[in-house]
Amino acid sequence: MNCYTFYSVGFYSELKTVNCKLIFYLCCMKLNDTIVALATPSGAGAIAVIRISGPEALQTVEPLFKAKSGKKLGEQPSHTLHLGNILDGERNLDEVLISIFKGTRSYTGEETIEISCHGSPYIQQEIIQLLVRKGCRSAEAGEFTMRAFLNGKMDLSQAEAVADLISSENQASHQMAMQQMRGGFSTEIHRLRQELLDFASLIELELDFSEEDVEFANRDQFRDLVARIQQVLKRLIDSFATGNVLKNGIPVAIVGEPNVGKSTLLNALLNEERAIVSEIAGTTRDSIEDEMSIGGVGFRFIDTAGIRETKDVVENIGIKRTFEKISQAQVVVFLLEAEKFKAHPSKFKVEIEKIQNQFPQKPLIIVANKIDQFTQAEQQKLAENLREIKGADLQLLSAKTGAGVEELKQKLLEFVNTGALRNNNTIVTNSRHYNALLKALEEINKVEEGLNAELSGDLLAIDIREALHYFGEITGEVTNDELLGNIFSNFCIGK
Repeated sequence: MNCYTFYSVGFYSELKTVNCKLIFYLCCMKLNDTIVALATPSGAGAIAVIRISGPEALQTVEPLFKAKSGKKLGEQPSHTLHLGNILDGERNLDEVLISIFKGTRSYTGEETIEISCHGSPYIQQEIIQLLVRKGCRSAEAGEFTMRAFLNGKMDLSQAEAVADLISSENQASHQMAMQQMRGGFSTEIHRLRQELLDFASLIELELDFSEEDVEFANRDQFRDLVARIQQVLKRLIDSFATGNVLKNGIPVAIVGEPNVGKSTLLNALLNEERAIVSEIAGTTRDSIEDEMSIGGVGFRFIDTAGIRETKDVVENIGIKRTFEKISQAQVVVFLLEAEKFKAHPSKFKVEIEKIQNQFPQKPLIIVANKIDQFTQAEQQKLAENLREIKGADLQLLSAKTGAGVEELKQKLLEFVNTGALRNNNTIVTNSRHYNALLKALEEINKVEEGLNAELSGDLLAIDIREALHYFGEITGEVTNDELLGNIFSNFCIGK
């Protein structure tokens, strides 16, 4: 039985203090060595940061460092910076700046040294290899953050938020990761779990006095708690629909007939020549995707193959994929050529209705392109005709000149539910958390059914324990080696 097995059955969660957790971590997990890794991206740059963490971090670095001040590194207080040189024997490797973090006052919860050196890949590797020769071990992916988790510096959901923060590419994903890293989500889960645990303890106590028919847990208060937990869980579960798309980018499918300007519109939105533009119909045979941020929210635009009747086998495959992309999209932009709509409005209304009938839940924006060829009066008349199509928003633009493109971007933002984000509410973005919340709600619903059926305490306790288990899975109070391996293997090496 390995140390993670103890952890998974709840032994580790009973180690309440950081010191107890540290003893368990060092003795059982045998990770009481000192690790080293490059904390900044590999390659040449102005500076690079090399991170060393473990019980012998300071002891390893001190003999290799000659401070400009002449002071001994080991005698300096925590959270101080020191300028000097890293020496390999008589050889001066580089002039560096060293940061000291003593005891548990560090990111990992153990003694940590960070060396800021010049960003030459050669210098980086020379210093790292020197440290390895002096007894450090090269860190595994995510090992610094795993040590922070095991040393009680953060819970598992906060550790996962670190990875989300590193990969955030827009304001929305950054804000959600920061909110989770600060513990907003964890705090709610911890509070609910503790309240449920308190009642569970009273019900367990009743079992010890079963022969005396004593009731310690007030059933009416317990019903109120169960109802409150259900309400919070449902809110968190519902938030995943918003959180997931905000985190990964909101997919927007650009569809329409061939040669109406879909690729030109994609290029205009991205402000770069991303897609091939040609007067030849059917140029786009497959979908082209790219991302951009609008108002701090990430959007993933998908330029699809033109929809038309064709005998071209390859083009038909592209058209089939177009409908697949529509099904995956959060918003659909139906692009049509203004002149053609003016000549055959009924034809386009039928095509738009087909998409509306096939995907009734998809927000639809009808975009009339090439309006630069229309007078102002003609544009107004066109808009009136398009407004006859129910259940769709309308936008006139010229992808060629850029007129109306900014207005389209603002319209896309209107379809995004950023209310929870603006109010700094907890938003679930992690599919692991989402699945655990679903299972926890399922068990809480069983508890409610048991209360309504006036089941005995021993039967209620079974479902309560299961709910507590799923709450614990989110924060890491209950876990196993496979789960931790999957989570931390997705981190970069230096984190």
